[in-house]
Amino acid sequence: MNFTEFYSIIPETSSPIFKIITAVGILIFTAITIKVITIYFRRSLKEKMSREHLEILLKVSSVSIILIVFLIFVLPVLGIQPSSLLVAGGVLGIILGFASQSIVSNLISGIFLMIERPIKIGDQVHIEDIFGFVEDINMMSTIIRTYEGLFVRIPNDKVFTTNITNYVGNAARRFEYIVGIRYSDDADEATKIIENVIKVHPFALKNPKPKIFVDNLGDNAVNIKVRIWAPSTEWFDVKMELLWIIKKTLEENGIEIAFPQQTLWFANELKTQENKNPESGSR
Repeated sequence: MNFTEFYSIIPETSSPIFKIITAVGILIFTAITIKVITIYFRRSLKEKMSREHLEILLKVSSVSIILIVFLIFVLPVLGIQPSSLLVAGGVLGIILGFASQSIVSNLISGIFLMIERPIKIGDQVHIEDIFGFVEDINMMSTIIRTYEGLFVRIPNDKVFTTNITNYVGNAARRFEYIVGIRYSDDADEATKIIENVIKVHPFALKNPKPKIFVDNLGDNAVNIKVRIWAPSTEWFDVKMELLWIIKKTLEENGIEIAFPQQTLWFANELKTQENKNPESGSR
């Protein structure tokens, strides 16, 4: 049934009371339908959105549906053609449309952010070259508190369309060191010492298992790569603590961290050696 057939059901000669009763019936049916839909979405999205944001979304949706039903069904039933209202407000609507384009974009992006939930309040994130903690997610913008303590407001359309790095989205996060030891030191012993240091740290995870291995033989050191997993919330503190503990423990066991060095040979020294060993020059 199209709109024309729907309107033809109600005779133009119907009494005003009948038209009013019909309009009220349409509104009651719409309200019941909205109530059923609201209950369904409230149950479906309660685990994906915060209660505050979910209620805002449901209210906006409910008001939008009621407004559409009122314009398309109720007004014609009462004998008022919505086309006349639309023509009268057409120019104003175009002007407001251009003026509110960014507002609508931010609003829609905010709704999708609340449904998708790539970030949550309290998460450590990287958005638009801004690093910090998510303080709030509103319908129009997202508030980030930087590591320097500054509060930055980012419009939701930028948040939704840019790359988001969530540092605590996963329960665990990995970090790694390159520990360079001298060639004269025992790499196997150094590996065992580092492994024991990691084992006793309360926030160094056993699963995923840490990995310690000789990565490469550098110009000045045997480079041992250390990969460690830690809870995302403790990641930075664990990374800072373990690096210093590993250094001190290696040195206590006679294993020193290598530093860049070069051996220089001077021409005079080479001549002196050749004079002391004339046989080497005749060969």
